[in-house]
Amino acid sequence: MLMPPGVRVFMAAEPVDLRASFYRLATHVRATLDADPQSGHLYLFVGKGRNLVKILFWDRHGYCIFAKKLESGRFVLPDDIPEGATRHEVDFATLTLFLEGIDLTGARRRKHYQPPRSRGRRQRS
Repeated sequence: MLMPPGVRVFMAAEPVDLRASFYRLATHVRATLDADPQSGHLYLFVGKGRNLVKILFWDRHGYCIFAKKLESGRFVLPDDIPEGATRHEVDFATLTLFLEGIDLTGARRRKHYQPPRSRGRRQRS
């Protein structure tokens, strides 16, 4: 999945009634997740049965919803959601694995490569 730079993914920490459609999910983003649903970011909701997810996003012209239902098994929420949090930010790799129904419990993320900081160049006189 390729997303434009700057687009973030926020997952609701608690299950949501997914009978809701565009405007109820947008209201949930504002009221519960304390975010702007028209920001262009993705908002991921998991149903109470954990076999259905919906992603709400704004594409400059209107709301879009992506939905996925697992025919067998359940989505497993990440285990690094802080206690009491209403939302949790995930990266696109985690989102992709999550949507595939892969259980990430116990998975470890390796350190990312970070280029060394460049020191200011000295000017020769």
